[in-house]
Amino acid sequence: MTLFFEELRERFQEQIRSVDELVPDQVTVLLNGPDATGIARHFLAEYQARLVTVFAEDRVKEEGVFYNYYVFDRRDDAAWVILKAPIPADHPSFPSLAAELPAVNWQEREIQDWFGLEAAGHPNPRRVALHDNWPDVHPLRKDFPLDTVLPPFEGERHVYRPAHGEGVFHIPVGPVHAGIIEPGHFDFAVAGEPILYLQLRMFYTHKGTEKLFENLPIHRAVFLAESISGDSAFSHGTAFCEAVERAAGIAVPARAQWMRAILLELERIENHIADVGAIANDVGFVIANAHAGRVREMVLGLNEMLTGSRVLRGMVAIGGVRRDWQRTQVEAIESTLAVVEREFRDLVVILQASNSTRHRLERTGILRPEKASKLGIVGVAGRASGVDLDIRRDHPYEAYRHLSFNVPVYQAGDVRHRMKVRIDEVAESIQIIRAAVTRLPEGPHRAPAQPIPPGRCALSAVEGWRGEIVHWVRTGEGNCLERCKVKDPSINNWPAIVEAVEGNIVADFPVINKSFNLSYSGTDR
Repeated sequence: MTLFFEELRERFQEQIRSVDELVPDQVTVLLNGPDATGIARHFLAEYQARLVTVFAEDRVKEEGVFYNYYVFDRRDDAAWVILKAPIPADHPSFPSLAAELPAVNWQEREIQDWFGLEAAGHPNPRRVALHDNWPDVHPLRKDFPLDTVLPPFEGERHVYRPAHGEGVFHIPVGPVHAGIIEPGHFDFAVAGEPILYLQLRMFYTHKGTEKLFENLPIHRAVFLAESISGDSAFSHGTAFCEAVERAAGIAVPARAQWMRAILLELERIENHIADVGAIANDVGFVIANAHAGRVREMVLGLNEMLTGSRVLRGMVAIGGVRRDWQRTQVEAIESTLAVVEREFRDLVVILQASNSTRHRLERTGILRPEKASKLGIVGVAGRASGVDLDIRRDHPYEAYRHLSFNVPVYQAGDVRHRMKVRIDEVAESIQIIRAAVTRLPEGPHRAPAQPIPPGRCALSAVEGWRGEIVHWVRTGEGNCLERCKVKDPSINNWPAIVEAVEGNIVADFPVINKSFNLSYSGTDR
């Protein structure tokens, strides 16, 4: 690490103001100006780094500038490297990286929408988070009050790319769907059955979560973090708590770390089993879905026994977990998992024996590895397309630094292999939990409450069941927050569906979409 930064200072000495490691495994490189393109290209080319996320912060009142933060991950290095680029308030513009790095396309456009900072040179600078008929406001600026009442929205709505050619027509799906899912608009251009291209529009129910975090007492902010994406409540809650703990230097007791790891894996198992069943259901294999629902119910019942919530809400807390487990609860983990493992294995045998299911899933919705890498796809979808990335292994947190496990990676990138990643991960998660239960130490389940110092910044990442979840916080006065940046894996992965459906038939879209199973709520945060 020392040689890395010596080389960086020597090569970019005029652009770098300082290098700090105020938080372990998190190095912040403060630049002299808004242009981070040269150093970013250097990281990507010379160190095969990955640009994890890009986000902004309003520090105009305190320092007269906005900041852009570029978070990098380097292979075989547990430290996060963060470029911090100041953007003058009187010239709110920064050079875009989206043309050469499509992974940040939406994220730079979010910065434009939320903060009014122009991503100069962006190949598609249209609004993404704010819809076209919103007034000209920038809600994450500090001078935008939370209780602002906006006028009725008027003006032109989103204009989709037209479909041209004989026999080519549009199929609009959504934004309101015939089910309980949240709204999102899918606009297909088709020539008969084959899909020529797909256009997406999200953010129909944007909740303003990052604005709600501002000035919120931290103990209440934990519950807000859990609500970002309901099926990932424990993962988001844990990512938030870890960010605050890292910022404040809070040491989480060993027992709480192992308990958190067990609950994170239970959340993964429950959702993966549900997705395997839902994929089968979308190709008409209703019996397999019924079996999956029955097995999933066993995990949900265990969740409730351990935490009081079937979806693991209300358990994680700053400094650990809210409640300890009795011996009978720990014993129930092993006994329940033994049944789940056996029943899920039987379900997999049923699926593998169905030639018609295999035919519908194999070579359907292919996301090629080179495209997945270029788009920055993470999680299940990435691992099915050759992206060997798992935060539990690459940036170990909680008890994961003491555990070994396999990360399933395939190259085919179709629906079948996205399901296969889930099947493999269920087996791995069961083994992780068993190892954790045998090593669960005695001791406190939560660190004593303590004041959170103001002005501290820290980043945390958790491998949720969809993929990496990133939280970055700046603490404020009075045990409150000044800023919380949230990145759900879905913000990376929606563009992958556009690539995966091309050339497939309309009837296969539901199962392709389900094989990604992205979060509207996590995107619309």
